This record gives sequence, C-alpha cells and structure tokens, in this order.
Amino acid sequence: MDTLTPASPAATTDSYRPALHYTAKDTWLNDPNGLIFHGGVYHLYYQNNPLGNVWGNMSWGHATSTDLLTWTEHPVAIACDENEDIFSGSIVHDRDNTSGFGTPSVAPLVAIYTSAFKPGSTHEGVQAQSLAYSLDGGYTWIKHTGNPVLSRASAEFRDPKVIWYDGGADSYWVMVAVEAKDFQVVLYKSRDLKTWELLSTFGPANATGGVWECPDLFPLPVDGNPDVVKWVLTVNLNPGGPNNGSAGQYFIGDFDGTTFTSASTVTEGTLEPARLGEYQWLDWGRDYYAAVSFSDAPDNRRLMIGWMNNWEYANHIPTAPWRSPMSLAREVSLQANKGKLRLVQQPAGDWHALAGTEPFSLSGTTIQDGVQVLAGAAGTVQRIDVSFTPGSAEEFGLILRGDGARGTRVGIRPGQDTLLVDRRESGRTDFHASFSSIDTAPILAKQGTYDLTIYVDRCSVEVFAQDGQVTMTELIFPAESSTDLAVYAVGGAATINSLQVTQLA
Repeated sequence: MDTLTPASPAATTDSYRPALHYTAKDTWLNDPNGLIFHGGVYHLYYQNNPLGNVWGNMSWGHATSTDLLTWTEHPVAIACDENEDIFSGSIVHDRDNTSGFGTPSVAPLVAIYTSAFKPGSTHEGVQAQSLAYSLDGGYTWIKHTGNPVLSRASAEFRDPKVIWYDGGADSYWVMVAVEAKDFQVVLYKSRDLKTWELLSTFGPANATGGVWECPDLFPLPVDGNPDVVKWVLTVNLNPGGPNNGSAGQYFIGDFDGTTFTSASTVTEGTLEPARLGEYQWLDWGRDYYAAVSFSDAPDNRRLMIGWMNNWEYANHIPTAPWRSPMSLAREVSLQANKGKLRLVQQPAGDWHALAGTEPFSLSGTTIQDGVQVLAGAAGTVQRIDVSFTPGSAEEFGLILRGDGARGTRVGIRPGQDTLLVDRRESGRTDFHASFSSIDTAPILAKQGTYDLTIYVDRCSVEVFAQDGQVTMTELIFPAESSTDLAVYAVGGAATINSLQVTQLA
C-alpha cells in the first residue's frame, strides 16, 4: 500500500461524490464486508476508518438499503480497539442458534471477521478469526468473549466468508479464508461457528502476482437450470490484475462439502504474466476489488458489490472529506458460451425508477473519422445503451464526461478484439503517476455487433459489454463543466445501430 497522504485543500470539492454509488459521509472506506439481506433490508458493512479519510483504524462501517440504489449510513458497527483492528469478513443468520448467541425468541446474526492483533496484545502480530453477534437485526454488535475462535499463528490469515453447506443430514458451516502470501484459499467447517476443523486448501492457481484476499464460494445454476449447478470460487488479488494493481479472479468447478475442484484453472503455481488475459476476471477495469456476495439475497439471487478503487492510488484520489466509493450492486449468473462457462453480470435494482427527462436517442448513424459532440446528450449521471457495427475504422466508441474531444474514451478496436477505457484525458490524473491509463479487455462481436451499457457517475464509469459478459470499472475525476457526450472513430467509419442516453436522477 502507498504512504498515507491526506487530501490536499484544493481537493475539498464534493463535485465528485457519486449519485449512484455508496460513499461514507466524511471518512475512508474499502472492502465490502458482511453483506446480508435480513428483515427486508440489504446490509452493507465495510472496512472503514472512522477517524479519517485514508486507510487506518480499521473498523466495520454500516449502511442499509431497501432497493440497492439508495443507501443510509449508520454508526460504526464493529470498532477497532487497543488490541485489534477489525479486518474483512462476513455475516450469517444463525437461524438454528448453533452458536448459542441467540435467545429463545431471537436467532442471532453472527459476524465472522479477522482480528488483526496490534503490538502489545496477547496475539501480537497474528491475524485470526473472531466472532461478534447482533440480536437487533445488525445495528449493534457484541464481541464474543472467546475470541479468536480460529488461529493458524499466521500473520496473513484473513477475510473469512462463511456459508451454510446443505449436505442433508450432514450439514454445517463452511469458511473460506486465505493465507494471503501463500496464494492459498483454506476451507474449514464448523457445527457451531466457534470450533473449526480444516477441510482442504486450494491454490496457488492462475493469477498470483500479489496477495490473495477476500474469497467467496457459492453455487450457481448453469443457464438458469437448477438441475445443472456449478460452484464459483472468487479470489481477489493485489497487485497482479490484468491492467495492473488490484483485481478479482474467479474459478468454476465443483464443491463436495470438503474440497473445491476447479475446472477452469489455466496455470498452477507461480504467475505466468503472459497468460493474464486467459484467466477469468470479475472485472477488467482498474477499480473493482474485494468483491463479495450477499448472504440470503431474495429469490436465491447472487448479488455482489466491490470496492471501487485500486490500491496503487487508493489513498490519493482527489476527494474529500470522503474517500472511495462502492461499485453498483451486480447480479451474477453463470452461462455457457461455446462450451465455456463464464460469469455474466448486470446492475441490480430498478433503474427505470431513476430515469429523468425523455432519453436522447438516435439510430442508423454513421460515425466518420473524427469526433462529433452529440447536442442534447450532455450530462453527469447517465445510463448509456449503445450498439455498434464495425466498418473501416481501426477504433470507434464514445467520449464520456467530455469537453469537446477531451474526456474518457470507451472504445472498440475490432481488429484486436479489444474493449478499452482511456482515461488519460479524463480530468484530474495528476494525483498519482499510475492513474493515467489505457485499460483493455478482450471482446468478441456478437452477431456482428458490439453492445454496451454504460453507467456514468460523477467520478466513475462502469461498462457492461455484450450483455454483461465483459465488465470494466474505472474511476474518473472530470471537471464539473465537462458534461459532453461525443462519438468518435479513428482511421475510418463505423455505424451506431442505436444509442439511448438516459439521465439518472
């Protein structure tokens, strides 16, 4: 991580605060933790510094939503103290009170988190797993007096995600956590959330360019068929992403209650940098990290949220007094495409409810070599749906949050099967040397076209390409006056089959 540097006085404007994405009011946040749907409410807990807007004093912040679109911030849920920082973890609804933390009338929520023990504490230098419980629906928490409940005497054992494994008569809790520097996921089981038994390990595999963090494990039906189910293991890593810095990868396979077996591993052991493009990434952009899924989401939906930042420059982004947003909530599904399984992601929530004025639209339009600003399409918070057919152009696409020809470019290079986000002229890029970038992802035409849905917010762009088969998430920091939307082509022409721009309130 970088040296911690507070925001400069010149960066105190709140013009970058998102309209669509969650941010804390005036503090730092990073990894989402303890995501759970409970009592008709989505609970988002997260790594939070309640005392400042750079990383430190790690505690669990808390926000709630009923629609995944608007969030209410609550007081700190689980606070650090003189003995421990509260690192990442998860929450389960202990319906049968296996932990004994409940009462005859209330089944507890139980948080499983990493205690990062401080100098001078009994477990100094160790990261181990601890418990806290809530009897009021997740608003106040009591730390278990028997913490920690699982230690490996390791300084890098963290980020437990706990699920209930339904094995019929032999059902139990399963924890997936990481030995971060060993690039290894470790799986444990428990009957009561307090006593844990090692099941198996997974890794190293695929991307190992940085520490492994924030794993998740969940089943998904293939193409919506409940009779064909595969398991997905997600693992975030920092650095080592496909476009540098932080990123999240996933593996698809089977889980028998003891061992996860991957059917999608490309390489085992140490990193092979030349093969990064072959791995399965949750997101190809620079700013989607530590993504985990909600427990108990309605209708068995698999909903995920990621931290929208990158450890390369996270402490330096030019926002104050808050720093770092969360991504949009996404619904993920598993689809088969030409014999290969892949995660498909779509924004969750009723976006029609946020639509403002009548959308801007056009169709059947040829883009010539150059840049054309679209009169009537300007805005700062938008959903853009566009379909392109390639022509003779080497590259074509959109310029977002622009000022004429300058802005954030979202483009296609059909000859290279590449989707790109170019933020070199996106606005403020001078706060860190690694921020200015052209980031790319592989993309293939679908029946001869490229279809993109793009969510533009005051400091971000999230691209969902080819119906969510490819996603790219990027922070941007444009001037307030940079509101133009333009189309462009390089070295030839391309066709806009359809374009709709919806202003979001």
